Amino acid sequence: MSKEQNKPCCPGGFKTTCGGQALIEGIMMRGPKKQAAVVRRPDGELEVREEELKFIKDRYPILGVPLIRGTVNFVDAMVNGVKALMWSAEFFPEDGEESAEPSKFEVWLESKLGSEKLSSLIITLAVVLGIGLSIVLFFLLPTLLGGLVALVTPSMVVRNVAESLLKIVIFLLYLGLCSRTKDIRRVFQYHGAEHKTIFCYEAGLPLTVENVRKQPRHHPRCGTSFLFVVIIVSILVSTVVFAIWPIHNALLRFLAHLVMLPLIVGVSYEFNRWCGRNDNALTRVLTAPGLWMQNFTTFEPDDSMIEVGIKALELVLPEEKGEDQW
Repeated sequence: MSKEQNKPCCPGGFKTTCGGQALIEGIMMRGPKKQAAVVRRPDGELEVREEELKFIKDRYPILGVPLIRGTVNFVDAMVNGVKALMWSAEFFPEDGEESAEPSKFEVWLESKLGSEKLSSLIITLAVVLGIGLSIVLFFLLPTLLGGLVALVTPSMVVRNVAESLLKIVIFLLYLGLCSRTKDIRRVFQYHGAEHKTIFCYEAGLPLTVENVRKQPRHHPRCGTSFLFVVIIVSILVSTVVFAIWPIHNALLRFLAHLVMLPLIVGVSYEFNRWCGRNDNALTRVLTAPGLWMQNFTTFEPDDSMIEVGIKALELVLPEEKGEDQW
């Protein structure tokens, strides 16, 4: 990644609260008041879905205070992300899926719950499974493997270091394997288009394919960077906690990780917000590892992908200029 690729074309612009997520052949953008998902259908046309945003913190203000809001926003992002992914997947059924008859179990579920409740159930299960898989991969597995160190040495310091290294290695392997999958690679190209579009808008340039194409694809407020920060914060917090209260039993250590997880996510969220609001030598150093991680999760998009990113962002931009300024 060259220095030129890492810099916006027009530094000195503002920072927007708008952000997005790559979908299957599409992009979801989220503005201060609206959310829009845009998918390029197999026939080449764009399919659009817009909705007004409702924030839970407006009903329960305590959920919007620092540290607490991190976990709330993370779960909210997971739910909205799964909804958008499921919607985008509907335009690309697998071979034979369109003609396949629903199973008796599917028919029974829909008759008992209704299509809307069934959809909510599927989304809830997908979010739970997604969070569960992340916990297993990045917390349970390193804890179990780190327990093998106890067979060699009783040192808590060595065990903490081993678990920390395992978390980073597993995270890197996970990203590397995902990036080598053909279908996922296209999603990561749309991820690059999303970043480039945001950069173009923040630079104050007209949202055209030519202007967006020139922008870098590594953005400091990316979800990849956030996940990496979660891993690093979990390493720091668990190292301190287990140094003060040594826990050798693998199951108890894992349960301790779960108890600390809301705090870890909350601290990571506030760290990302702080880095997102500030651009100086310190923040550039602190965000550098997360930006490097985006080499696995963002690839250069083609012009058709950039068009999707532009359309999605235009749909969520506020009517009043500066309303989305961070």
